[in-house]
Amino acid sequence: MKKFINKPDDFVRESLEGLAAAHPDLVKVHYDPTFVYRADAPVNGKVAIISGGGSGHEPMHTGFVGMGMLDAACPGEVFTSPTPDQMLEAAKKVDGGAGILYIVKNYSGDIMNFEMATELARTDGIRVLSILIDDDVAVKDSLYTQGRRGVGTTVLAEKICGAAAQQGYDLQRLADLCRRVNLNGRSMGIALTSCTVPAKGTPTFELGHDEMEIGIGIHGEPGRQRLSVKSADEMTEMLALSMIEDSPYSRTMREWDENQGEWVDVELIDPLLEQGDKLLAFVNSMGGTPISELYIVYRKLAEICEKKGLQIVRNLIGPYITSLDMQGCSITLLKLDDEMIQLWDAPVKTTSLRWGV
Repeated sequence: MKKFINKPDDFVRESLEGLAAAHPDLVKVHYDPTFVYRADAPVNGKVAIISGGGSGHEPMHTGFVGMGMLDAACPGEVFTSPTPDQMLEAAKKVDGGAGILYIVKNYSGDIMNFEMATELARTDGIRVLSILIDDDVAVKDSLYTQGRRGVGTTVLAEKICGAAAQQGYDLQRLADLCRRVNLNGRSMGIALTSCTVPAKGTPTFELGHDEMEIGIGIHGEPGRQRLSVKSADEMTEMLALSMIEDSPYSRTMREWDENQGEWVDVELIDPLLEQGDKLLAFVNSMGGTPISELYIVYRKLAEICEKKGLQIVRNLIGPYITSLDMQGCSITLLKLDDEMIQLWDAPVKTTSLRWGV
């Protein structure tokens, strides 16, 4: 293992110390329990948005804390869910009196701990709603989930909902928007190599020099199938058509109903992509793929969408939800409406995503 680390046990803390030292005008870091929060938090009268998950996926989530995006992020150890006390203390720190929205990726540990934090926050008198992201079309169930995994749409939801919160949306309206973003987003990824977790020091899984894993998870979870490496155009087509031709996905989500004061089951179905739809296309590096290669992927993706009658009106290209040093990429397609476009274009200022300011 060759990495710019000191001791594996200090990897996450020292990375956060560097983040805080580099951007004191934007973020601060609280330790024991650990969370990153806006330097100007709390913002009175604004719904605060909190997300989190295992470290190793940076810049998600810690790099997206700031104006127009997250109010706080809770990083766990590498590929390990954050704990309820992290989420609770983050909520207390950034609560501006209008409530908290938790954006949660669909992984069993994240769900369990965020639900516990939600109950604790409500006991302390803080209004909290949470929305689950489950956009990975590759597999229905995985090592870490019941149902589809939460991946690239998480970044897009954090940006769109962050702008909405900045513009004064109330908690229920914000939660409804976040749910709609999730239902209209779909993602899928490919791995060309494994990643190496610092504490382990060896690749997470074995992948031959001439092999690729289709539908890989961001923790190295198995995908749909393992094949010989194809050309960039062929790999892009596999990902794109899997999403464009994805059939409606129906599932039951457990959400908190403020009117009833209890958890309820909600039936949700993703809408189909149809000719004429406007899209946000997100081509993402898994950490080890250079942006020059991502543009080759985007080139083919744009061609495929045009042939299918789908209009890409916004895009995001770069390493925004990674898996340490994994060579690979993922594609996310988000079906947009006018409200989402306006919110995507709204100003954002974080350490890793900024425009309009």
